[in-house]
Amino acid sequence: MAAHERMASVDALWFHMEEPANLMMITAVLWFEGRLDFEQLQAVVRERLVERYPRFRQRVVPGRVGVPHWEDVPDLDLDAHLSRLTVPPPGDRAALETLVGEWMSTPLERSRPLWQFHVLEGAEGGDVLLCRLHHCLADGIALARVLLTLTDAQGAEKGVAPGLREVRAPSEGGLSRWMRGARAVAGTARTVLKKGAELAAEPILAGDLVRQGAKGLAAMGKLLVIPQDPNTPLRGPLGQEKRAAWSAPVPLAQVKAVGQALGGTVNDVLLAAVTGALRRYLESRDVVPEDVHALVPVNLRPLDEPVPRELGNRFGVVFLRLPVHISNPRRRLLELARRMDMVKRSPEAVLTFGALEVLGYAPAPLERTMVDAFGSKATLVATNVPGPREAVSVAGTKLGGLTFWVPQAGHLGLGVSLFSYAGQVTVGVAADAGRVPDPHALIRAFHDEMEALAGAMVPTGE
Repeated sequence: MAAHERMASVDALWFHMEEPANLMMITAVLWFEGRLDFEQLQAVVRERLVERYPRFRQRVVPGRVGVPHWEDVPDLDLDAHLSRLTVPPPGDRAALETLVGEWMSTPLERSRPLWQFHVLEGAEGGDVLLCRLHHCLADGIALARVLLTLTDAQGAEKGVAPGLREVRAPSEGGLSRWMRGARAVAGTARTVLKKGAELAAEPILAGDLVRQGAKGLAAMGKLLVIPQDPNTPLRGPLGQEKRAAWSAPVPLAQVKAVGQALGGTVNDVLLAAVTGALRRYLESRDVVPEDVHALVPVNLRPLDEPVPRELGNRFGVVFLRLPVHISNPRRRLLELARRMDMVKRSPEAVLTFGALEVLGYAPAPLERTMVDAFGSKATLVATNVPGPREAVSVAGTKLGGLTFWVPQAGHLGLGVSLFSYAGQVTVGVAADAGRVPDPHALIRAFHDEMEALAGAMVPTGE
């Protein structure tokens, strides 16, 4: 690895986009059933992250004409990146979430490699590992896979979580530059599909992305004409204080049963419950519920291909219009499933990747203007990442569960994450304190919506 390496344009976009009220930081919270062996954890982090992925031992330095570069850090001080903290008394969930929110509001030190882990000790039930990583390192899906290489499980290859086995495969070339035109991007998508590469992480699938170049042009036109989302308490100026909350685990079997009974995938059911939670929240604020858009990241890196040592961002986004206006839970689910099916067949994700890539070459004011315009068309970021199907451990301690959030780019004040692990789903909410002062209100509403969907499974005679 060279001492200096120019940062890829799409990674530079996320680096330049950061500002005090909108940190471009991916945050993960992993909780354990017991105490972590700190020395063993240090050894695991050094071996599986620092020594395996160069970005974890490189800092960002300005280059010519403002283009950032990666620079090797000699003799990385691991103590500066892996520390121990105490959860304030009484160490309950509220104290833990407050501490996580404070660190979510704190920028990473730019003079060092842009990541930091904190072992939070004194929490009820066991230790917690808080991970903060800058978006310029990689996209959220890639970093979730990287973090899971810290895990071990009986019968699994050491350091690789079950269901996320890394296999060597020929690396695919990057998607065509946006300036070569939507037709070139469409051609690249067809080529990748012919090679059998899966262009999106299950359960959010890109589907049959492109059949004709004209479809790509039509999708770009759709992106340009999407109207701004309605003004609600969920949108507005952002402050520097962030809030974090996450749900009690929801059995994946329950989610599957609802989907089979009512007509929808696991992802449809979860997003329908999120949609209903937004409706309940708006009604509690005396706001007439209107449909809003969620920005949904879509993985463009095949899941059977290892995350490259250089990491990087390789994802697009799609705009999913959530049917918030529908009051009936079952009808809301069916409508969301219909809209999601349309999204799966759209080439939007490939096109937005091209747009993000070329924005990385644009002057900073244009970058910010375009990203803000993107953000004005949505209300929240919604992510859904599948984790290990079986329980795993880190440094010899069993992992009880985890959640994570990607940054709310484009001055969005709300992020909702769905993470499945060992037969359970956890819902995480990260919000600007001025937009959603009590993120637990959304968590409670989500659980209420899951109960309403389960109730809709019982025939009513209609």
